[in-house]
This record gives sequence, C-alpha cells and structure tokens, in this order.
Amino acid sequence: MNTPQAVDTTDVIVVGGGTGGYSTALRAAALGLDVVLVERDKVGGTCLHRGCIPSKAMLHAAELVDGIAEARERWGVKATLDSVDWAALVATRDDIVTRNHRGVEGHLAHAGVRVVRGSARLTGPRSVRVEGVREDSAPGASGAPVPGTRRGPAPGVRDLSARRGIVLATGSRPRSLPGLTPDGRRVVTSDDALFAPGLPASVLVLGGGAIGVEYASFHRSMGARVTLVEAADRLVPLEDADVSRHLTRGLKKRGIDVQAGARLLDAEVLDDGVRAQVRTARGEVRTVEAERLLVAVGRVPVTDGLDLAAAGLATDERGFVVPADWRRLETAVPGVHVVGDLLPPPSPGLAHASFAEGLLVAETLAGVVSAPVDYAAVPRVTYSSPQTAAVGLSEAEARARGHEVEVNSMPLTAVAKGMVHGQGGTVKVVAEAGGGQVLGVHLVGPHVSEMIAESQLIVGWDAQPDDVARHIHAHPTLSEAVGEAFLTLAGRGLHQQ
Repeated sequence: MNTPQAVDTTDVIVVGGGTGGYSTALRAAALGLDVVLVERDKVGGTCLHRGCIPSKAMLHAAELVDGIAEARERWGVKATLDSVDWAALVATRDDIVTRNHRGVEGHLAHAGVRVVRGSARLTGPRSVRVEGVREDSAPGASGAPVPGTRRGPAPGVRDLSARRGIVLATGSRPRSLPGLTPDGRRVVTSDDALFAPGLPASVLVLGGGAIGVEYASFHRSMGARVTLVEAADRLVPLEDADVSRHLTRGLKKRGIDVQAGARLLDAEVLDDGVRAQVRTARGEVRTVEAERLLVAVGRVPVTDGLDLAAAGLATDERGFVVPADWRRLETAVPGVHVVGDLLPPPSPGLAHASFAEGLLVAETLAGVVSAPVDYAAVPRVTYSSPQTAAVGLSEAEARARGHEVEVNSMPLTAVAKGMVHGQGGTVKVVAEAGGGQVLGVHLVGPHVSEMIAESQLIVGWDAQPDDVARHIHAHPTLSEAVGEAFLTLAGRGLHQQ
C-alpha cells in the first residue's frame, strides 16, 4: 500500500519536464527559487526524445544521402551509395539524444532543481500529488546522487505544495484519426515513426504541415516512394501562399506525389502494408498502396489524469488551458501558469517558443519584470528539402489586418551562392507600403533554417527596409538574397525583379 509522506513545500512546482517545463525550472532556480520538477517519463519531453532532436538528426543523414546524388549528377564526383546501414543511423541518432538527455539532467542537478519522477495530479491551486514515485532527484552530471536526496526504486506517493505557484507543462501527443489505430509498424504516428522497424520502400503520409512534410522528405531521400496527402488546398497552410507554392514545387521535383486538397476515405491494413482510398482535389478516387501509413495530422494537449478541476481549472473545447493573462501566462486561478503545447494559439506549439514561455513564467514567479512573449516574432521552420523558414505575417495576413503592404521577392539564384547550391528557392519580404515596418519575411531553399535569425531580429525590432539595406551582407552567401530583397524595397536594389 502506498502511504503518502509529509507534504513537501517548495516555491515552485513544475509539472512536465519538456522544453517548457525544464526551461521554467532552470530559470526559476537561477533566480533563487526552490523548484520541484515532476516528470513521469524522461526530462526533455517530446522534442528531445520523439521529435525535434531525433528527427533532425535523421534529416541530416538524409541530406548526406542527397548530397551523394548531387555530387555524382551535378558535380562530376563519381560517388555512389551502396546502402544505408539503418542500425548505424539509429545508433548515431540515439547517441545524440542520450547525450542531450544527460546534459539536461546534469543542468537540472547543477541548478539544484529536485526532479520527482512519477505521475502528477492537482489536488488544489497550490498542491500536487505525485503517484508511482520512482526517484526523488535527477542525478548529478557525474551520475552521483545530489546530496540530501533519496535514490533507487522507492514507489509511493508524494504530496507537494507550492508557495509561489504551479506551472503546467505537460505537452502534447499526436492527433489520431477515427478508424486508424497505430500499431508502430504499418500505421504509425509522428511520435513512433522514428522507432518503426527499418526503412520502408513506400510511405503514405497523411498531413502536409511541417511534421508531415519533414517525414515525406526524409523517406524520399532514403529512396522510398512517397505520397503526401493534405486536406487543405496547399501544403504548410499556415505559411505564406508563395512559401507553399515553392515548397510544393521542390517536393514534386524530387519525385514526391503531393496531393493537396485531398481526403483519406478509407484505409485497410494488410500483412505487407496498407491500402488506402484517397479522394483527390479533382474529385477522383485513387487507391494508394504503401508499406507504411504515417499519420501527421497535428497534435493535441495532454491533460489526462491531471485533474484540472481540483485546482479550479478547465480546458477549452480544443483541450487547451487558456491563460487569463497572456502577459504572464497565468490562468484564472492565481499562481497557476501554463507553458508549451497546453497553450492555444497564438502560442505556436514550437519548442523554442516554449523556452521563451518558460523564462517568462519563471521570472514572473520570481517577481522579476519580464516582457511578454512576442509571438509574431517567433520563427517557424520546416526542415525538409527544400527547407522553409518564416517570421511575422504572411502577405494575406497583413492585408487581412488592414495593412497596405509592399512585397518583394528575390530568387536565391539571383546571388552567386544560390547558383552554387542549385536548388532554387526564394526570399519574400512583406512590409508596410512607403518604406514602413517590415511585417514578415518568408524563405524557401537550402539552409534557410540557419538564415531566419536575422529576419527574426528585423521583425522583432520593427525595422524598416531602409534600416536593413544599410547593413552589408557577406559575399558570396545565401543571405545576400535577404539583403538584396531589402535593398530593392529601399529603392537601392542591384538585381531589380
């Protein structure tokens, strides 16, 4: 029988050890607060263990595979690809994840954050019960216990109370579709696609958002026949329409069968794969057979077992916990804050936004004045081939909000480095007419994920095209195309379009 211990009182309780949770814990501890972080699985959350890090590791491997083909076909380098050693690829990926996981645990231990491993449920606006407790604290960087903590299997119940407040950071899980039960082999979600056995010869990807596009891109690089189905009328429908157009063109050029405006009607799991019926945008019904069906139709917040009602909270109809004060990310219950994927839009459900939210909440709980998160300046990246990266408003969003806009697009091939890469791509800038504030920057092409930081500063600091045009970009670089786009908007362009 599990017998609760005496109530452990601390300053801050963080429920969930993903990017939003551990960033909150680390910042709060750095500000001198006593912090307990409750995590039922592994610190690092989806991003570290099932999302951002392992998927981008695999996409890097895919980029290397694509590079071999480019070397042979474009540059005369007689390189060949014998095969992909899947076990070796997985081992490298997992090593990267493991080292990052150890690093996070080491940071928490060094900061003095106590990690309680078990399932949390709220018992009041300032109290949490943790059940199935396995371990009281993260190990130190050397693997040694933190002084004063108990190690080893100690199943039981732990009651916690918070003087300053509770932070909910329980993340999200893949959205499912009726009638499609993931089995980890033939039908997989974006979470378990990383761990499905081997490389399939063919894949049907449902969902043309960032996750679906990335998985479609990866499998195509690895030689699979890929069909990508998106219900909206274009891929990455939350991005600028020109981004969608250039991305679709690049994916089709690589041989991916892109079906936007299409619907899955039915899917049958076979011994050797799946057979699906898809209605295309033209109304035709196609049969698509593939070894694997990958469902990437979005994510939903995780609040199962959290017992929000015990703290006087509830979710909205979409499952989100809506803050009453977005400046502090505080709910209607004073002292209860929310970060990460539990938040509805405008929070974008991205790891880097969760970091910023965690810093804001930690500083708020510590009594430090902190600026609210500027969601308009949060960059959005799709790590496919070609990549997309954007910050700020799309052209359509800007016009819908009443802005009179001026738009300039610059092909990456307008600069020498773009020709070297030979993959096309574009820079699109949306600004207020008459030399006004830059409202959005949208990129498609190779390595644009590494180019978006400059544009984040441009949008975040309310710069005007003339402000950017006076700065010199290194030559030859892809970023010159960004500089040229702003030079043109400022009336100083060398490569007028």
